[in-house]
Amino acid sequence: MSWEQRIHKYLSIQMFTDKWRERYIIDENNTRLLRVGKKIYINFSSNDYLGLNRHPLIIKSWNQGMSLAGVGASASGHITGFSKYHADLEMQIADWLGYSRALLFISGFNANQAVINLLAKKNDHIIADKLIHASLVDAVTHSPAKLYRFNHNIMESLMFYLNISCAGEKLVLTEGIFSMDGDKAPLKIIYKTAQESKSWLLVDDSHGIGIIGDEGRGSCWSEGVKPELLTISFSKAFGISGGALLCEKDTADYFLQFSKHLIYSTCMPPAQAFALQTALNLVKKSKYLRYRLNENIKYFQMGIKSTPWKIISSNSAIQPLIIGDICNAKVISMKLAKAGCWVNVIKPPTVLTGTTRIRITLSAVHKFEDIDILLEALNHAAR
Repeated sequence: MSWEQRIHKYLSIQMFTDKWRERYIIDENNTRLLRVGKKIYINFSSNDYLGLNRHPLIIKSWNQGMSLAGVGASASGHITGFSKYHADLEMQIADWLGYSRALLFISGFNANQAVINLLAKKNDHIIADKLIHASLVDAVTHSPAKLYRFNHNIMESLMFYLNISCAGEKLVLTEGIFSMDGDKAPLKIIYKTAQESKSWLLVDDSHGIGIIGDEGRGSCWSEGVKPELLTISFSKAFGISGGALLCEKDTADYFLQFSKHLIYSTCMPPAQAFALQTALNLVKKSKYLRYRLNENIKYFQMGIKSTPWKIISSNSAIQPLIIGDICNAKVISMKLAKAGCWVNVIKPPTVLTGTTRIRITLSAVHKFEDIDILLEALNHAAR
């Protein structure tokens, strides 16, 4: 089969199984509202949970960073790309989350890939929650380690796989808040179970950091656990982009010496690191924004009860509406768009087969009137 035939085959399968992915040109987006062409939508698909994307202090800080350091890092951190702005941000993030070291990555996806790429060796076991993010699944499946998937948040399933004999090391993978279901992992129990089996724990807290815990320190902090490895993303509550790995000194040095993702990749722009310091300070002080987000979540949950729809139990900004059938989900999404609500259909393989969903995400900058419009549109779509 030629390259052209192979490409045509997979594109045809994608098209005729209703899994075709679309990109849309967004002309304007301020988190609460977005514009496509001349039409304005209320945006219920953003991960900018605190609405910091357009914060004037962050914009001013980024501009200042560009004036000080230019628009790019120009090299890997092991050449000339690592600036004082990167170093300052790493120290601030580590101090904030109670770790001795933090390492910056170009994205949260990149951070997760780097961890697995470097740590997972032959004879090691990776025991991952079945709903773990695709960045981790992809990295593990391409590693020499053996992958086991325990049933979502089921400790008996985790313990079963931890008890399997292993000639190497064991690493447990979970998320603080799951990106597609919006529910929380029982981190205290998972951490204790991992400790008892002499396993390391990696928590991806991309959707919890900045949102829960004292000063928004995230899921692990709020549960009083400190996993050996913690990855976070700056593309959600921080309103920018990038990621970081939190760990102890020797682990950080190991990554700096051997991680290809750090050694052979250009650093994030120093202006971005400069702006992220401002974003971090805003996140710490955003108690009111976290309160507003929680109020919007409660308001939506109360309102959805008056509709025929059933949602997955979630107290986070992620409120998934399980449809099941891809065609039905697309029709519902179109009806919501017609009513002025922008939501996305999430299809397999991103989610499990049979769980195609409308993924509704709420923000601190939404108004109750916005949520009323969404609820009315959902009610209408149900009829």
